[in-house]
Amino acid sequence: MKVHQTDFSKGTVSRNIISVAIPMTAAQVLNLLYNIVDRIYIGMIPGTGQTALGGLGLCFPIIMLITAFTNLFGGASPLCGIALGKKDEKEASLVMGNALSLLLISGTLLMVVGLIFHKPILYLFGASDSTYPYASQYITIYLLGTLAVMTALGMNPYINSQGFARVGMLTVVLGACTNIILDPVFIFLFHLGVRGAAIATVISQTFSAIWVLKFLTGKQAVLKLKLSTMKLSLPRVLSISALGFSSFIMSFTNSLVQVVCNKTLQQFGGDLYISIMTILNSVRAIAQTPVGGLSNGASPVLSFNYGRKNYKAVKQGIWFTTAIGVTYTFLIWGIIFFFPELFIRIFSRDSALIAKAVPAIHIYFFGFFMMALQFSGQCAFTSLGKAKNAIFFSILRKVIIVIPLTLLLPQMGSLGVTGVFLAEPISNVIGGIACFGTMLFTVMRELTRKEKEHAL
Repeated sequence: MKVHQTDFSKGTVSRNIISVAIPMTAAQVLNLLYNIVDRIYIGMIPGTGQTALGGLGLCFPIIMLITAFTNLFGGASPLCGIALGKKDEKEASLVMGNALSLLLISGTLLMVVGLIFHKPILYLFGASDSTYPYASQYITIYLLGTLAVMTALGMNPYINSQGFARVGMLTVVLGACTNIILDPVFIFLFHLGVRGAAIATVISQTFSAIWVLKFLTGKQAVLKLKLSTMKLSLPRVLSISALGFSSFIMSFTNSLVQVVCNKTLQQFGGDLYISIMTILNSVRAIAQTPVGGLSNGASPVLSFNYGRKNYKAVKQGIWFTTAIGVTYTFLIWGIIFFFPELFIRIFSRDSALIAKAVPAIHIYFFGFFMMALQFSGQCAFTSLGKAKNAIFFSILRKVIIVIPLTLLLPQMGSLGVTGVFLAEPISNVIGGIACFGTMLFTVMRELTRKEKEHAL
């Protein structure tokens, strides 16, 4: 197979970002299909679709927790980009090998703990006697594929950090296409329902994991996985964990927020509103994926140029990413506002659910474009190795803003479930301004100063 590698030392920074971001966005859209397709098919199961969809929504916090640990070690791929910018391929290879070891160790622990304690965990997360059977059927099978999921998603960023964005995209294309084909077969043809969706997902992720490992151990990779690079080194483990901790916190807090939302919605609205929140989370995932792809595409380019001390290019990349992200999110907010049913009907045709979901989606997505500022700020902090800043703003938006508001607003006046949906737009505004503003006053000033010093 002939592969294309983007040389970050050539061309404009905007062109390099786009060349990486397009295939990475396509990959993320396809990766999103793993769960989105499951929700679409499950929501359409005759008679039990709405309840089954709610059950699947209860699994999100567990899935996000697995994603959090995946991001903890996969999120450190900028270390490879910085090392490659310094032409230190040995260190970059050792970072990648250590990351795989950490993924396998944490994946094994998560799988064992999840399988043993999944029942009390699901009830703690808001399950009822009606939704628990569906949640249990899905998550027990999904957990069996934890190692494949974490290997595929956690090691793919190390392919992208080498400039092989198209190969990274193909990793996800393989799994997503397999999942799209297998889902209806297992769900409807074999009459396995929710179990069938989980089986299809695990098989698909296994194929993706095999693809990733085959490439990273092959001749075409710049950095190759070897057993010698997988021997854990404490300083390297700490460096990987420190940088990846920002991505970990983002996913972990998403899990925590979803738990609080489900519990509060169960209290004020019941199973119907858990199903609605499942749909809103799905629509949000669809809407924000291009912004995530753009940020992830910018990250290796920013890291590489930072390592080369090309500070002007880093600043240009940050502004370019911000402008594209804000423009896109403003447009998608408008589409969702004027055509809400178009998105809701992807997952359910239930008239009662749609009637309640339309006002909820209007509230939930208000001011959606402010989220792009959070993405841009986080991208800049993470790409330049400033883990503490990225971690703080992840915690600020989710833990300090969203969770307290989710618990307090429903009890104010007669807000009820409306209060739960209000927490998201408020956090987007406050979190976006705080994160991006701080980035301007710290990172941008530092880059300007270093640019002047480097020119002397």
